Amino acid sequence: MKKKKQAIQQTLAERVSGKSKEKLLALKNPKLHAFIAESIVLCNPSSVYVCDDSSEDNDYIRKKAVSQGEEKPLSTAGHTIHFDGAKDLARDKASTKYLLRPSVFLGSDIQSIDRDTGLAEMQEKLKNSMVGKEMIIRFFCLGPVKSIFSIPCIQITDSYYVSHSESILYRSGYDEFKRAGDSEEFFRFLHSAGELVDGKSKNTDQRRIYIDLEEDIVYSVNTQYAGNTVGLKKLAMRLAIQKASKEHWLTEHMFVMGVHGAKKKGRLTYFTGSFPSACGKTSTAMLNDETIVGDDIAYLRHKGGRIRAVNVECGIFGIIDDVNAKDDPSIHAALRAEGEVIFSNVLVGDDGKAYWSGCGDAIPEKGFNYIGAWTKEMKDETGKEYPPSHKNARYTISISRLKNKDTECDNPEGVPIGGIIYGGRDSDTSVPVEQAFGWSHGILTKAATIESETTAATLGKQGVRTFNLMANIDFLSIPFGKYIQNNLDFGNYIEEEPAIFSVNYFLRDAQGKYLNGIRDKHVWVKWMDMRVNNECGARRTPTGYIPLYDDLKYLFKEVLGKEFTEKDYEQQFTLRIPENLAKIERIEHIYRTKVPDTPDALYKFLEAQKQRLLETREKHGDYVAPTLFPAV
Repeated sequence: MKKKKQAIQQTLAERVSGKSKEKLLALKNPKLHAFIAESIVLCNPSSVYVCDDSSEDNDYIRKKAVSQGEEKPLSTAGHTIHFDGAKDLARDKASTKYLLRPSVFLGSDIQSIDRDTGLAEMQEKLKNSMVGKEMIIRFFCLGPVKSIFSIPCIQITDSYYVSHSESILYRSGYDEFKRAGDSEEFFRFLHSAGELVDGKSKNTDQRRIYIDLEEDIVYSVNTQYAGNTVGLKKLAMRLAIQKASKEHWLTEHMFVMGVHGAKKKGRLTYFTGSFPSACGKTSTAMLNDETIVGDDIAYLRHKGGRIRAVNVECGIFGIIDDVNAKDDPSIHAALRAEGEVIFSNVLVGDDGKAYWSGCGDAIPEKGFNYIGAWTKEMKDETGKEYPPSHKNARYTISISRLKNKDTECDNPEGVPIGGIIYGGRDSDTSVPVEQAFGWSHGILTKAATIESETTAATLGKQGVRTFNLMANIDFLSIPFGKYIQNNLDFGNYIEEEPAIFSVNYFLRDAQGKYLNGIRDKHVWVKWMDMRVNNECGARRTPTGYIPLYDDLKYLFKEVLGKEFTEKDYEQQFTLRIPENLAKIERIEHIYRTKVPDTPDALYKFLEAQKQRLLETREKHGDYVAPTLFPAV
């Protein structure tokens, strides 16, 4: 032990110099020093730069990102563009794996590799990966600082783009490490972009993202795409789900937003919401005239008998496709104004500005994008036109740049949650909005049964339903059954129980026409706010509470300035019993065949809901108009 300590001190003394050494030694944490020293020896950088999150350090990283070719400045002050390699444009699910011992089983759908094998492979790929490059050491905090929600993190990388992105997305954490002293409770991230060509990772076929749950470490190599490299995002979420499970709180794939009262002006109620990709999550979080706390990941704790939640981040790494002034005014205005924004994989016109598919501006005839030099006439080998931006093109921006930022964004106590929303993409089963009967009913029949249909535009076949447990299935680091039980148990600590809702923005008629417009979701959100605050009644159906017609008529006029007819109401809120029964059958089959630790309560709640549906069908037939259900 003494020799190891001496070796660590010698490495830091010999390989870290000047102000960087001063900053590092000011942190009295042996575990931290050991991780840094071991990373230096393994990756063998030519120099080490330690950031304490001063403005000088942030300026240094921004300038280096440009001078090293990882970003290019645009004509609008503060804007830069980053291009990922042609084969490095999205999260690599196949190469993202947990390092697990043979005795640990998380589930058949969770990717893993033998821990010893994976560690040896990662050591080999990271060995000398930073030769000729500078190692950047940064400190961040997940959640607000000086808070029970705070999780300190250290990120080691050789990518200035990754470091720059994290400085926008996360709160500074250097002082958190100072306050924590020698505490060993922090997350660790080690990343190397590997060999670079024109500022892009070259050897993406050797890309690996491995997560060590035993040591709270994430390793990634041969990639620059932020979803694979910005460790504090979905990679840290996996670590936090396990930590939360041990400590009896929740890490969720949720936005946090403030909803303002439709009838009682000035009242503010906070909601969280969890939706699979392409189901309306971001557009809900960014609704006009509401306020945003966060758009992606939330920590939930019980305090004073209530659920309180924080945004893990302080910035947005968002998909930019179809962001325009009409549908997303707050984001669009921030993206067009001067100030710090990193665009990735969009089109740069001859005017030096960023353009993207659906931006609402006239697209230049030519420019430079993720494929290189681009013109409107260019086609791929199949004859299909290249769009101006990649479908997963992104923007990275601070929430502080948004006009609709909520004033409680950084409250160390979090915000009190009045309602929780679960969404999915469903063409023929669920009504547009519905309230669960209570906490357990909501968790088991709404959150635990989320499905999302694929679209022809993305996967070539429309209507294939994909199960997605609480819209969090890609990031779970504990067994599915345990995750469900944790959510159920969380309700035991709550005195003021949030209402749980389901939403479905994609219901269609028999001809395949959508029954709702894009903006109608605002009405559903306002109705949920009214329910939470006991301002309206509802109709009780076998699957939950649905709105009364008069309330929706009022809200459509008040919120959107349009008429909502009784025919609209009947079309959208008719109970579709055959489709609901088929869903119960699908979901139960998944749990019985794939989730051996499924809580018995889930089967009991599904069976009870099935019996209610069957009894209703006996009375009223397969399709039941909403007015046949009692108002309560």
